[in-house]
Amino acid sequence: MKKLSLAAGLVALGLSAFAAQAAEKVTLQLKWVTQAQFAGYYVAQDKGFYKDAGLDVTLKAGGPDIAPEQVIAGGGADVIVTWLPAALAAREKGAALVNIAQPFKKSGLMLTCRKETGIASPADFKGKTLGVWYYGNEYPFLAWMSKLGLKTDGSDVTVLKQGFNVDPLLQKQADCISTMTYNEYWQVIEAGVKPEDLVVFKYEDQGVATLEDGLYVMEDKLKDPKFVETMAKFVKASMQGWEYARANPAEAVKIVLDNDASGAQTEQHQTTMMQEVNLLTEGSDGKLDVAAAERTVETLMLGGSDPVITKKPEGAWSDVVTNAMK
Repeated sequence: MKKLSLAAGLVALGLSAFAAQAAEKVTLQLKWVTQAQFAGYYVAQDKGFYKDAGLDVTLKAGGPDIAPEQVIAGGGADVIVTWLPAALAAREKGAALVNIAQPFKKSGLMLTCRKETGIASPADFKGKTLGVWYYGNEYPFLAWMSKLGLKTDGSDVTVLKQGFNVDPLLQKQADCISTMTYNEYWQVIEAGVKPEDLVVFKYEDQGVATLEDGLYVMEDKLKDPKFVETMAKFVKASMQGWEYARANPAEAVKIVLDNDASGAQTEQHQTTMMQEVNLLTEGSDGKLDVAAAERTVETLMLGGSDPVITKKPEGAWSDVVTNAMK
């Protein structure tokens, strides 16, 4: 009986080892640090959605010195989370990135201004100092300024290269700063500024919204049917994670905090972020809205003599992965 038990245990151990060995490895490079902005991926990992799909997924947190486009081009990831403007700009420079899925249906980008500066509409930007993130995040802003006919060389508006914090607004170094609906805006509020003392311009409302937080791979990888199959499993499991995060926001926040190795995130801020992020992923099945992608291209080409991209891209997005989801 003991021999039989031992044999059964060895068989089970062997099967378990085989299953672990057979799991397909996928490395995802995130756009920023561990936070609720990426909750769907952390939830998919924590709840076993990736494992159930036969995947062994590694989630690599980003940071101020990490450009996902460079990471994947250098072979450091199989798939990345980035914004379409950054991906298109990189593609035009030779990094053949392709959007394979779009978990974020809406843009969360805003320009947040101090009301005391007298800014009531975009017509009041002239002569003001505006804080802008770089490293690929500046492209939507530059396209918006071009649409408004404002030069960003200091003659119309002064652009302050904004760090990834809200200090320029709090310290009155800038009249407006870049914020996300789910993050920096609430940092301003948590710092003691009242909502009524702020004027907010959402890119969505200004007609210059561009697609954010999509999933991108290198174009040549899509020629491999096995890779496409793996990505289809990955996207499907990731969307399960996002769906779970919307249905169980408090648990999703706990999962994010458990994965925050820095210990810098707070439950209060992540709870607010989760609520706001869920509004951006709501209604998404992972498939890219081609019309929204084309509007992003049109927005980025508004720059007159200095557009973000100089020509309409070909092959910058593909539905081959989402069509393969079962």
